[in-house]
Amino acid sequence: MSDELSALPPQVQERLLRLQQLQQTLQSILAQKQQVEAERTEVDQALDELQKLGEDAVVYKATGSLMIKSEKNRITTELNERKELLNTRAQVIAKQEERVRGQVKDVQARLQQDLSPASPQPS
Repeated sequence: MSDELSALPPQVQERLLRLQQLQQTLQSILAQKQQVEAERTEVDQALDELQKLGEDAVVYKATGSLMIKSEKNRITTELNERKELLNTRAQVIAKQEERVRGQVKDVQARLQQDLSPASPQPS
């Protein structure tokens, strides 16, 4: 495989490497996106459960390996702030994903041109 790669022009080799890097970056972004989505779901579920409780309910918050008694309003506020932060992070990740997907598409198109026997090689 590396013999086949070394037989390609340097420009094509660079584009192939760039494509691999972009694909790895995209995988990383998708993993981050999945993590944020999972955390948002968890926060939403916690907020739903808190809404079902009365105002005088005893509520505990996990801090590390400890469970600490807290006020419902305080935990609700913290969770809503966390949800806002996660929503912002999700928007940033979506923009990164869109940008990297565009770059992947561009590099793939250029590689296709480079490797197409019918098209002349750009200099």
